[in-house]
Amino acid sequence: MNATIRPSSIEINDLTLRHPSKKADEEEDDGKRLTESTYEYPQQRYDGGTSRHEGGKVLRVYRRTIHVLKKYGKFIGPGIMVSIAYMDPGNYSTDVEAGATLEFALLFVVLLSNIIAMFLQSLAIKLGSVTGNDLAVACKQNLPKWVTIVLYIFAEVAIIATDIAEVIGTAIALNILLKIPLMAGVAITIVDVLLVLLAYKPGKGMKTVRIFEYVVATLVMAIIICFAIELARIPKTPVGHVFKGYLPTSRMLDKNGIYISCGILGATVMPHSLYLGSALVRPRVRDYDITHGHIPDEEEDPVINDKYRPSLSAIKYSMKYSIAECVISLCTMALFVNSAILIVAGATMYNQPDFDEADLYSIHQVLSELLSGVAGTIFMLALLFSGQSAGIICTIAGQIVSEGHLNWKVKPWLRRIITRTIAIVPCLIVTGAVGRTGLSATLNASQVALTILLPFLTAPLIYLTSCRKVMTVSTSELPNQDDQPQVSTTVDMSNNWYTTIAGFIIWLFICILNIYLIAHLAVYGE
Repeated sequence: MNATIRPSSIEINDLTLRHPSKKADEEEDDGKRLTESTYEYPQQRYDGGTSRHEGGKVLRVYRRTIHVLKKYGKFIGPGIMVSIAYMDPGNYSTDVEAGATLEFALLFVVLLSNIIAMFLQSLAIKLGSVTGNDLAVACKQNLPKWVTIVLYIFAEVAIIATDIAEVIGTAIALNILLKIPLMAGVAITIVDVLLVLLAYKPGKGMKTVRIFEYVVATLVMAIIICFAIELARIPKTPVGHVFKGYLPTSRMLDKNGIYISCGILGATVMPHSLYLGSALVRPRVRDYDITHGHIPDEEEDPVINDKYRPSLSAIKYSMKYSIAECVISLCTMALFVNSAILIVAGATMYNQPDFDEADLYSIHQVLSELLSGVAGTIFMLALLFSGQSAGIICTIAGQIVSEGHLNWKVKPWLRRIITRTIAIVPCLIVTGAVGRTGLSATLNASQVALTILLPFLTAPLIYLTSCRKVMTVSTSELPNQDDQPQVSTTVDMSNNWYTTIAGFIIWLFICILNIYLIAHLAVYGE
């Protein structure tokens, strides 16, 4: 039986169906309404209809923008904390040496290192958002046990190498600012952030985590303000000459260019930041699932919970904003600070025969003599802030590594004492034996060591995010009719082929750079 819907049987204005028997009674009214609308429409169109339409479109764009910004604001925090790892004292040392040796030529290496860091951090965030686990737990769950143990050892060595940089940087800043002896400054760093670490309790809800993020963000803003002041006070330098440094040039191969470039890469792409980035997204994803009733609030919540898997809606809600927040933070904070350090050093120390040693002491002396004592003090304050904030982040990353790989749970203050004690021993030996020169050399060597460890710690991240088994999400959230059972399905969120290829190319580039570095050290010994 065919059903026919007559045009006159539908009232467009109120979207109600008319009975066919009323057609004759309403035909005249329908025609009248049609005639009126036909002649009134052009009048409305030319009397301001277009303006109202454009005004409504602008209003919708405005409301959409406000909605996106408010939602983005909820994700601000992890990216700032991760960016701290990219502006620690190790960056200061390598960037100062780069600027003093090759002026602005290695700005390209700084830019390239930050691009690599953004890519790898995006993969870390993706892994944490999809699996609900950090990189350490994901390795333990999906890789052979012996591989996990080896990765744990490499990660701990990387954290100790990073901590050596924090110890030396903080000790130098205290020595210059407060005239505290280097040996005493090294010892003081054991207890410098114990009180602040008490605030980091991710299992206690988003409010506590946010407070901790605000503390770290305050330190970051202090660093940025310091370098904004420094850039305003350096000798006038042609802007075009500075920006040419962001383009590749053969000057990067001059002198110790490759060695310094490896140091910049190791100081920028920090292995422990990948563990940190994958872990910091967890509270927001889990908070979404709790709020929307996907998991009970009373579910066990230690830092590591192998059973929790985020819902598909939580992943879609948080992942793209988390990645955007991290990339923006690295662009506006880490890239700015690293570039500023190198530019300040290049503008003040390049071709200065009076300053043979390109280290943190030298740049303080240069800034104090060429600009003012205030400029030197501001630089050291920025170094002190970086050492403190990076020390906090390094300790948290150490917790994530030990708990994830070995399920070895240590209180933050105890973890701080253990790692700092291990890091302090070589610093004390070097300080007592050769003093300032040896300390600066140790600082730069620690960053090169991080570069050598980087391929071993990035390979699992690229592999796991490309693995369908790891990155497949089970969901039953698809809409169904009331009389039908809920249908479960899976969604593959692993890397697409070009992301996998890009990750492999980056990994291969780091490996080739390391081979060149090791060969250079073997031949030239420097």
